[in-house]
Amino acid sequence: MTNGHLLELWNVSKFFPGVIANNNVNMTLEKGEILALLGENGAGKSTLVKMIYGVNRPDTGAIMWKNHEVDIRSPNQARAMGIGMVFQHFSVFETLTVLENIELGLDKEFLDTVDNLKQRVIEISKKYDLHVEPDRYVHSLSIGERQRLEILRCLIQEVELLILDEPTSVLTPQEVAGLFRVLKKLTSEGCSILFISHKLKEVTALCDRAIILRGGEVSGECIPAQETPETIARMMVGSDAELSESYPKNLTENILFETVDLTLPPAHPFGCGLNKVNLQLRSGEILGVAGVAGNGQEDLLEAISGEDCRASKESITFAGKAIGHINAGGRRKLGMAYVPTDRLGQGAVPEMSLTDNTLLTNSSSLVKNGFILKNKLTQLADKIITANKVKCRDRNAQAKSLSGGNLQKFIIGREVDQNPTLLICAHPTWGVDIGAASAIHRQLVALRDQGASILVVSEDIDELFVICDRITALYEGALAPIVETSKTNIEQIGQWIAGSFIDHTEVKPEENSNA
Repeated sequence: MTNGHLLELWNVSKFFPGVIANNNVNMTLEKGEILALLGENGAGKSTLVKMIYGVNRPDTGAIMWKNHEVDIRSPNQARAMGIGMVFQHFSVFETLTVLENIELGLDKEFLDTVDNLKQRVIEISKKYDLHVEPDRYVHSLSIGERQRLEILRCLIQEVELLILDEPTSVLTPQEVAGLFRVLKKLTSEGCSILFISHKLKEVTALCDRAIILRGGEVSGECIPAQETPETIARMMVGSDAELSESYPKNLTENILFETVDLTLPPAHPFGCGLNKVNLQLRSGEILGVAGVAGNGQEDLLEAISGEDCRASKESITFAGKAIGHINAGGRRKLGMAYVPTDRLGQGAVPEMSLTDNTLLTNSSSLVKNGFILKNKLTQLADKIITANKVKCRDRNAQAKSLSGGNLQKFIIGREVDQNPTLLICAHPTWGVDIGAASAIHRQLVALRDQGASILVVSEDIDELFVICDRITALYEGALAPIVETSKTNIEQIGQWIAGSFIDHTEVKPEENSNA
């Protein structure tokens, strides 16, 4: 790592109506440094990097780039300066090729300077071991390959600062290792990385330095290699916060929910579909389904929740009743609740208030004779916000005004509050800080201990091992054996995620338990 400030923030502040997002933030980033930006949801991380990338502009303070004060008015200007950003949610077009997606993200002025863009893509992909083929269509790429496409799009313009927002949240352990090799190669050539993550094990393994934000202000700084994930977590959330450790496993026999040879063709051209899925969920247990996005998780979630009713009546049973033909509303009336993958748009309506979003899945208890029970509704909205420590202006705040983690806490709180018999939970702590993740884990375990059954679909294997009683994996629409979490390990589940179980699906779980 060489000396010399690439980026400096001097007393940078940003205000929104009723919210101080950033307050007098001072920060430096050296050339060739990997700097972690850490903090709870709503701490101001996203707002800060959006100012550096030109999405927002600071209300007070100054941004210094290579020792000169700059006014970054747009992402186009930021990219021209040498600043690239890969957002948590990728912005790619599935029906276009890799090359076409890259070209769409480049300015005409830059394209005029490139003789052969395809050859440039091939050269950079080879140089950094990104393994991205320019003529492949995006819909055929894995999540890891799509992320490498996003990074490649930044590297085309010879980026000097690469901002990564939760870059490993949807990657397999093997893909994470590959990403880290790319980042270390970039920094060895002088590129700087600003790394936002809630995965503190990765921060300690990768980052040179970490800055911690609390309430929009810098509250601390550390050298991750000299810390542990636990000590960094305490800096982020306070020494008195309860953090997830491990929970006693609960093994029961009574089958509450079951799918029998559940087979479905893809619901859309780029889907995966399901292939003879036999899943048994017992009363009072948490069952985890691991896997990389694009392997049928959405198909499974939609089939189980009732959003997709194409399954035969008898292929899905709940409490002894065939429900394959019953829609999502009908299944909710039977005692099922659902936390979907897409929290903004599927789990909540962006433009609606938190109060109105509370009503969405509670209408049976909050409507009488066609009239909304407003007092009861507002009391419930306030209860969910308070109990789940949702950071927002108040219950009238629009769902889209919340950070991703706070909206997730609200949605999970709303569903858990209904005391469902079966809770289907997709990626419960995706983009959620460690303190909030621990609170969500405690919620799910408490609901399980009350006798509810919980199905958790997640790409975070570590999380599944913390909270799940039994675990399986999904690969290309096929389900691996279901095993007790205590009788398997992360390495085996990692292999199943890659499809290693396909050739021996008839092996009994007991025979795999010590693999």
